[in-house]
Amino acid sequence: MSWPKVKLESLVKISKGKKHSLSERPTSTRYIQIDDLRNDDLIKYTNDEAGVFVKKRDVIIAWDGANAGTIGYGLEGLIGSTLAKLSIVNPEVDTEYLARFLQSKFREIRDNCTGATIPHVSRAHLISLEIPFPSLKEQKRIAAILDKADTIRRKRQQAIQLADDFLRSVFLDMFGDPVTNPKGFPLSILSDFYISPKGGTKCGPFGSALKKHEYVEDGVPVWNMDNISLNGKFTDSPRLWITKSKYFDLEAYSVENGDVIISRAGTVGKMGVVRSKSEHSIISTNLIRVRFGEKLRPEYFVNLMNYCKGRVGRLKTGPDGAFTHMNTGILDKLEFPYPDIELQDKFIEIKEKVISSLEKSEKKDIDNLFNSLSQKAFAGEL
Repeated sequence: MSWPKVKLESLVKISKGKKHSLSERPTSTRYIQIDDLRNDDLIKYTNDEAGVFVKKRDVIIAWDGANAGTIGYGLEGLIGSTLAKLSIVNPEVDTEYLARFLQSKFREIRDNCTGATIPHVSRAHLISLEIPFPSLKEQKRIAAILDKADTIRRKRQQAIQLADDFLRSVFLDMFGDPVTNPKGFPLSILSDFYISPKGGTKCGPFGSALKKHEYVEDGVPVWNMDNISLNGKFTDSPRLWITKSKYFDLEAYSVENGDVIISRAGTVGKMGVVRSKSEHSIISTNLIRVRFGEKLRPEYFVNLMNYCKGRVGRLKTGPDGAFTHMNTGILDKLEFPYPDIELQDKFIEIKEKVISSLEKSEKKDIDNLFNSLSQKAFAGEL
């Protein structure tokens, strides 16, 4: 079925949010920030009256930072400075339909962000998006189908979260709190375990060394913050590539399997262990690559930093609430209790069994199925 298409600029008005002061007690005005687009686990409030107020009919988009392009809807309150409100000006547009469409365009929105260090949504690109525009009734039907599919996906995510909670408990039982160190492990600093003093860490190339126009459609992967999840998982799905010739120019920034990559700007401290099918790859500007010798397992370090967040050391520099960054010197000095290699391997074995069991329980890739369903929905094929 072929539907007419309209540009986003004819359907919405965009209003950028502002920073607000937090209220110590609940008030009648909710303060909406980026985390609120994902869940209601930590609702915040403000006493401020002026600002950009969103209603449930509005769509919210993360405008700045590592999460730029994230979509939310169904919320009411004042939005923060990294968010923007899309006020629907056409009564024939269903909020959930529009939100689901923009979610399906997340990758395209991200790829067209501006800013070398902090991504910003491109207003020009966003308003130029062409949206399939069926009847309001059909929009609601499509939104309902996608909502049911998303419910299945969320249940899968809940199972993953339960497994992660279990592994966190196992980790703390085996190794204890790194601050109190109840197991009495010897204290060490991270730089003691680098593959070599100079080869242990490497910051990504400056923007001038790798420019936007040098990316290609396929080739040698360039890992960025999108390849690391907040819970420490590396995703072997490159979004950026360079030519092999450019790779050899930037080989100093190359990545090997077993390296840990860490975000050093924006969402500082996201990390994961690279396990990729690609023979060659490099890190992008906002990542640090860490390479260990044989005495420290990279998976153990990543789990230590994720399960004991803030208990090992502060990776950020700069005050809370401001743009933060990290350098390799901060990593060098991290001090933590060091368990012997056999105990590290024992935990890694337990984790691999849990993950393997979880993967066997669901053979189909739920996320890919949902994305495929979304594409069919907006192509009029449902």
